[in-house]
Parts: sequence; structure tokens; C-alpha cells
Amino acid sequence: MQQTLFDVDTKTVEDISKPNTYKGIHSFHKYWGKKPIESIAYFIQNYTNESDIIFDPFLGSGLISSECLSRNRRFIGIDLNPFSIVHTNFILDLPNPDLYIKAFKEIEKSVKNKINSTYILENGKFASHYLWNNDELKQVWLRPETGRSRVELEPTPFDLNQIDKFFNYNIRNIRKATFFTNSRINSKSTMSLSDIFTKRALHNIDLIIDEITKYPPTIQRALYLTLTSSSGQMSSMVFAITGRGKTKNQVSDKIEVGSWVIGFWRPELHFEINVWNCFESRAKKLIKALDEINIEKYLVYDSVEPLLNANKGASIINNNCLKIMRSLPSKSIKLICTDPPHSDRIPYLELSELWNAILNQDVQFKDEIIVSNAKERDKNKNYYTEDMKSLIKESSRILMDDG
Repeated sequence: MQQTLFDVDTKTVEDISKPNTYKGIHSFHKYWGKKPIESIAYFIQNYTNESDIIFDPFLGSGLISSECLSRNRRFIGIDLNPFSIVHTNFILDLPNPDLYIKAFKEIEKSVKNKINSTYILENGKFASHYLWNNDELKQVWLRPETGRSRVELEPTPFDLNQIDKFFNYNIRNIRKATFFTNSRINSKSTMSLSDIFTKRALHNIDLIIDEITKYPPTIQRALYLTLTSSSGQMSSMVFAITGRGKTKNQVSDKIEVGSWVIGFWRPELHFEINVWNCFESRAKKLIKALDEINIEKYLVYDSVEPLLNANKGASIINNNCLKIMRSLPSKSIKLICTDPPHSDRIPYLELSELWNAILNQDVQFKDEIIVSNAKERDKNKNYYTEDMKSLIKESSRILMDDG
């Protein structure tokens, strides 16, 4: 049986009010609005029986799915976000660690040197980081050798020439991304992926995707998610941390590497990081996570009907939840456990567009239940309220009397 984060039978309500941070496979990929798995598992264990159906109309990262199936419950998960479906299917069909390592090593052999050659310096070494102030290159960093500090270099004409080689690069493997003008997440409708990544980074991401597509579905999906989970650090959204210690009047002039935060903020002072190093770092994290759990394959359907006629498994569906809920039989669900969209706080599809573009997944923005500050979308509070009323009404209909 796949390992869960804890044995719920040993936990009290007081214990689950102080959950552990996400670990291992549950921390592999960023997603907005993750909730502590301990509380979800507590409800599953104490309010349902084996073969009961648990339903999540807003699937999100899909972590609830394995908590249900590992306890022999059936599960229906729906999300309009294609990324959510890909990630949930990944959780329920984890790759064999040896096969994943083999694939990673083959990709490393094929493209690592090609990617590093795009970051080569005049001295023949490979840069790990480039520090930019808007469009001006300020520093070039080398990875520290064992026991040494990083090397910070002034940029040279050679470095600038290396960058200029990719000025006219056209993306090959990533679909055109759709952005909206939304100040909450720092996006504009005129944006493109070239505003978020350097052309050099996009070239190198294309090289990795060339190799990923050669593998069978389970391995390919894990490799794609390795890429999307590292894509933020490959972007121009990695801010530079300055002024550490100012609250203690011990200000350091050392610059440190930040990370991609929520939204598409592109700070003036930011990093461009070696794409291979980012990909390799996430691959190693996944390898470690896979080594820590016992992997079990679960039965997964892409529609509801087969699950209703089975006594185990999951239906993972990419659609508007109201459309699917209206097709469910009355009094068929034992537990609805979900985290609905929080009005306009987190526009999930807009935020996930970077990942969905890399995954080449089509997105139906018009069907999202959300309030968005993007005027182009016409997703206001009235529409949201009506949709949520319909969802509550349907939830009441499909719940069992003791659900």
C-alpha cells in the first residue's frame, strides 16, 4: 500500500490541528491552496467506509486522491485545470524509480552539455547564474567548488555575445500562452513567454522537451512535471535578495537567490539560472521522494460511469464540475471534501497557464468558477455567486442521507 503521511488511527483532533509541513512526493510540485493532508485523512477515515465514494469538485493538486484510494475508498475528482489532472494522475501512477532514473540519466547524456554550452564563459567554464537589473547584465556567477564560495564575475562582451545568439529564437515545443490583464498577479494581455523567460532559457527548455517526448506515458508525465516544477526557477521571475540583516542593523551587501513567488512579477533585479541545474535539482528531489515510499498503481477512469459500477478506483475528470455533478446519481456520494476557489484571491487557471503551456494542454477559461480582476474575462462576483449556489444545491442532491 502506498505510504500516506501518517497513520490516521494514531492521531487525535488535537494532533491534526498541528500538521506537519508537506514532505516528499507531496512537496515535489508547487500548487496554490494546498491544505494539510492530515485533516483530510482524518475525515476520510472517520466519516466514510471502504468502497464509499468521496468527491472533490475542485481537485487542485489532487493529493486527496491517494489518501482515499490507499484507504480503499472510491474517489471522483474534477478540475477545469488540465495541470490538476496531469498532477493527480501522476500521484496515482507514480513512475518506477529505476526507470525514472534511467530516463533522467539518458536525458542528461543527451542535452546537459548542449545546455551548458549556452552558458559557457570565455574561460571555458559554465555559468550557474546571471544577475540582471532590468535588461542590463550586472554579474555572472560560477557554481562554488567544494569548500569554496561562489565566484562572481563582471560580464564581458563574450557573455553578451552568447546571449545575443538567441535573440531571434522561436519556441518549438511550447504552445502560445494566454495571459490576461490582471494586476493581482502582475500579468498583462500583451505578455508572452518571452517576457517571462530569456530566449536562451526557452531554447534550453525546448531541448529538454525534445527528449521527454521519447518516453512512455508514466515516465513522460513525471519528466514533464519535473520540468514544470522547475520552470519558475528557470524564469526571469527569480528575484535577488538584498539587504539581509537590516532589521538587526547588520546589513550585508551579499546578494542571495530568491525564488518565483505567486503571480508573474518580474523584478528589476533578478536572476537567470542555468536551465539544466534547475531541472537536475528537481529530478533529484523526485528521486529522493520516490525512494521514500512504496509505490502502488491505482485504477483510474476518465469518466464517472465505470467507477459507479466498480468497488474501487478513481475517476479523474477535466471539466467544469457543475456539468459533471448534474450527471451524478442522487444520494451516491458519502463525503464531499473540497477547497473551492476563494473569490478573486487565486485565479487558478491564469496562474497555471505557464505550466499548461509547457504541457501543451488546452484551457477552457470561460468555464472557470472564479472571480477574476481581468476585465477581458468578465468573471465577476455575480456569476461566481450563482455558480456556487448551484454547486451547493447539487452537493445536497448527490450526498447520501448520512453523507
